[in-house]
Order: sequence, then C-alpha cells, then structure tokens
Amino acid sequence: MFRIIYRETLATKIHLFKIEAPAIVRKALAGQFVVIRIDERGERIPLTLADWDGKEGSVTTVFMEVGATTFRLALLKAGDFIADFVGPLGVPSHIDKFGTVVCVAGGVGAAPIAPIAKALKEKGNKIISILGARSKDLLFWEDKLRSVSHRLIVTTDDGTYGRKGVVTEPLKDLLESGEKVDRVIAIGPTVMMKFCALTTRPFGVKTIVSLNPIMVDGTGMCGCCRVSVGGVTKLACVDGPDFDGHQVDWDLLSARQRIYLDEEKRSFEHWQAQVGKRC
Repeated sequence: MFRIIYRETLATKIHLFKIEAPAIVRKALAGQFVVIRIDERGERIPLTLADWDGKEGSVTTVFMEVGATTFRLALLKAGDFIADFVGPLGVPSHIDKFGTVVCVAGGVGAAPIAPIAKALKEKGNKIISILGARSKDLLFWEDKLRSVSHRLIVTTDDGTYGRKGVVTEPLKDLLESGEKVDRVIAIGPTVMMKFCALTTRPFGVKTIVSLNPIMVDGTGMCGCCRVSVGGVTKLACVDGPDFDGHQVDWDLLSARQRIYLDEEKRSFEHWQAQVGKRC
C-alpha cells in the first residue's frame, strides 16, 4: 500500500497528490510515468511523473477528473492509501543540449512538461514555454513553469487570462519570427499535440509528443497501448511515451482512445450514483 502524504486541488477538477514511494524516487527521470490502482478491484491508469523529492521520498502526480477512476481518486485524502503505485515506467525524455527548445503544455500537460523543461534548462538550453488552457480556472503551475523557462507565454481559449487563443498560435508566431527553434516538445490533449506537430512540420523542427493511449499493464504485455509511428506499431508504455510527432498516426490514435467511451460513461455514472447515495 502507498500512502498519500499531501493533496491539493490546483484548478477546477485538477488535483495534485504526493505519494510516499522512495523506491520510485531513486530511479525517476523526466518523461517517465507510473501506473496506479486504487484498490484490488480498481482500474489501472497511467500518470506521468510531475515531480519527485529525494529527501521526502515522495512522487508528485497531477490528474484531472475525467472518468470513474479519477473521480474516485479525487475523493481520497492525505493519509489514505492506494493499492498499487508502479514505476518508474517508460523511456525517459531525451535530455541534451539542443539550443532553443519550445515546451508547449496544454491543460494537465503542464505537470509532465515541468520536469522536462527543468532538465533541459539545466543542460544549457534556452527554454521558451507556452502554457495553455480552455479558461483561467483550468490553469495551474504558471509560476513553476516560469521558474524553469527563459520566457513564458500563457494562452486561454476564451481569453479569460493571458493571450486569447490556442497554443499553436504563439508557436507559429515564434517559428515565423525568424528565431531559430531547435526542438519543440508538446504535451497535452491529443488534438493539441496533433496540431502542434502540424504547425511545426512546414518549418522542419523536430517535435516530440507524449502519447496517452489506453494503457493497462504498462510493461508491454497486453498490447493495449499500441500506436502507429512512421508506419510501425509501437507500444507507448515501453517504446514511449515520447515519440516524433511528425510520424504519429493521429487519426488511429484518436480512434483507439474512443473505443470504450460508452463503457467509461456508464462506469462514471455508476460511481457518481454511489457517492450520491452515501451523501
């Protein structure tokens, strides 16, 4: 069992948990993830590492309530335990001195991109970060991302904070400005990462995305997280989650993510009803 030592609500339906997991901390690297399970009958879900603390022996994860499991997870409090917290899993992000790196974070993508931006800055790169959300109430970690960036641009779809518009607009402006951009890293909703890749393709700028397909065991055994990259089938849990965004079959990925929407909706409604009865 793994103890929740701290929890915080960062924005509307977006929560941060610090989990006591010293063994994971000793091996954790930017870009990796963990697979968690609330109890013995729970669903296994992947959560990217947002931070970790060697002295405290804690791993920080951030998640948004989108389905039954994250809804149940959000009900837990500091001092509660979860059954499984497995990791670190996946291939760490490639950290090197590239030059100027633009880190694009959409929504909850701010959490996994922060340690990547930090590691890249420590390597000597110039970091320009773009942080976007649908509205101001969904933004979080602006200060944290600013602290690991040389420049930060904030956007909201509805214009309630920062620049009005989506993250691809300032990204395109940067690419068209003449400033040399050596690499782009985009993490967020699938459609956002897809359009970041489409935006950078005409400029020939390497674009890395962190894919989030349906995942079960996280070790390559089940094959649920298969994605097509450059016409080759890859497993996001062991070959990724980072891939070349210009090579991803985005339509196939989106279709696979929609496979269980009806089942997910029924499960979510069931747990909401159970909570309502207890209240």
